[in-house]
Amino acid sequence: MTGERMERRLAAVLAMDVAGYSRLMGFDEEGTLARLKAVRKALVDPTIASHRGRIVKTTGDGMLIEFASAVDAVRGAVEVQRVMAEQNAFVPQNERIELRIGIHVGDIIFDDNDIFGDGVNIAARLEGIAEPGGVCISDDAQRQIRGKVDIVFDDIGPQALKNITEPMRAWRCQINANASSAAPTKSSVETVQPLAITDKPSIAVLPFTCFSEERGFRFLTEALSEDLITMLARIPGFIVIARQSAFAYQGRSVDSRQIGRELGVRYIIEGSLRPVGQQLRVGTQLIDATTGAQLWADRFDGQAEDVLELQDQIVRAIASRIEPELVRAEVALIRRRRDANPNAWSCFRQGAGLISLKGWSEETLTQATALLRQATTLDPDFALARAQLALFLSLGARLGLVADGAAAVTEARTEAERAVAIDHDASEVLGYAGCALAELGDVQRGTEILERAIENDPSNAQAWVALGTSLCFFEKMFATGLEKLQHGMRLSPRDHRLGFWGTFYALALARHRRLTEAHEEVRAACRRDPQFYVARVVLALTAAGLGRKEEAVVALREARRLRPRLSLNEIELLVGRRAALLAPLWSEVSKSSQ
Repeated sequence: MTGERMERRLAAVLAMDVAGYSRLMGFDEEGTLARLKAVRKALVDPTIASHRGRIVKTTGDGMLIEFASAVDAVRGAVEVQRVMAEQNAFVPQNERIELRIGIHVGDIIFDDNDIFGDGVNIAARLEGIAEPGGVCISDDAQRQIRGKVDIVFDDIGPQALKNITEPMRAWRCQINANASSAAPTKSSVETVQPLAITDKPSIAVLPFTCFSEERGFRFLTEALSEDLITMLARIPGFIVIARQSAFAYQGRSVDSRQIGRELGVRYIIEGSLRPVGQQLRVGTQLIDATTGAQLWADRFDGQAEDVLELQDQIVRAIASRIEPELVRAEVALIRRRRDANPNAWSCFRQGAGLISLKGWSEETLTQATALLRQATTLDPDFALARAQLALFLSLGARLGLVADGAAAVTEARTEAERAVAIDHDASEVLGYAGCALAELGDVQRGTEILERAIENDPSNAQAWVALGTSLCFFEKMFATGLEKLQHGMRLSPRDHRLGFWGTFYALALARHRRLTEAHEEVRAACRRDPQFYVARVVLALTAAGLGRKEEAVVALREARRLRPRLSLNEIELLVGRRAALLAPLWSEVSKSSQ
């Protein structure tokens, strides 16, 4: 006996690990490690730090973190999971990094910078019963946060935890419930949910389930879901949630009533595709999102080459159940290109999703555009890949992330026009291409294409946002542009691009001297996308304009942390002559970092 007293203290302990880590490593060892490191660097570590947490240790796929406050622990955990859910929207299911988190408040032993005791063990066991992408907390932790956080928890009752003597009551967080853990101030965009109160049929088409491991059938299943969204949006009187928000639920088991609340819709469409011999069997059901009741279900059989006819049958059946008088309306079949080489489609998906996963930087943009070019090489008529490439290049030139800006502008213009020439009816193609051309300065041409994109698919949130942003640059069109931009953001309330969109929405407000509104909106954008350095630059601009020097300096430091190469010249490229307001603050930030 040494007589040495162990240090004990009360703490909130957070245990985190990666769901299905062994499976991910077996599938792609190097890729999994790279993605996990990127998630930690860009999201997990900075979020923990911002909520005053201390990383005690890491264990391969896991982490043990200590917080002085249960409120901080829960807010940090929920912020991580919400951002991860948005970023995973475009990542194939077998490549997703999904975290499980458990939190407990209890007595711990502190020794040599490590922590031990039942408090640690219980947090680890709670993490084990958490769903992938979920947060599970103990009853002790729930009592500490009750009434202090705007986050919804479900009581899941007493749980038998491994090596814990007595069952413990636990609570499961509703990650996507309409609550914000980031700050008490909510933006006007976040609080407005027009779809929830409309008297028109509001619908969300969830991604269909594919009962086949073959890439071609998975590809076809995704196309079926997307085209149903497009076709239903063409029916007069229907309001259809954009693809980006609906597909945020891909691979997740979420109660239909919760989805209805989160997306503000009255109806939900679910379905599946199953190959049966030489035929396809598509099952679908219509659900009342307010009650969870099944209103209608049916099965459709047909040949793979007749999938467009199957889509027509399904849309007519759904329309007849929701609004019988709409059966007479002609369902416009948007026969978008679906003959892309599966390898080309894989390259497109990887390239399109890379920036949302890693954030905007020279390196990430280079990787993303290389993948998109590879997709167009594999399939020269892949219009969507060309349009996405044009958009990335135009934005890269705008943000100063390309080495040769003139070459990027030329390539972007060429790819945008070629994409439109190949597929002049596909709304998604038109939305990306029109946005690219508007960014490149050809606002008239870009606006014309964006209006056509919206005409072909009124649920295309990206096209609405791009059109609104373009119009905001004209003094006489500012009010109209702002209205269209807001409408686009409301069409896709769970979109992983909301942080990006919100940043430029705030910048438009700032240009018209509506600084208080701009400040609120860009704060929301920072919460939505912790990796987007431009949001921090705009936050600094609005804070400085409101006389909040300390906040502006903190925002600039964060922008520089996210983008070490950031310069005052690049800031001028982003915000124009208003950069003069930040020049003295930038000088202060630069000196302090030397």
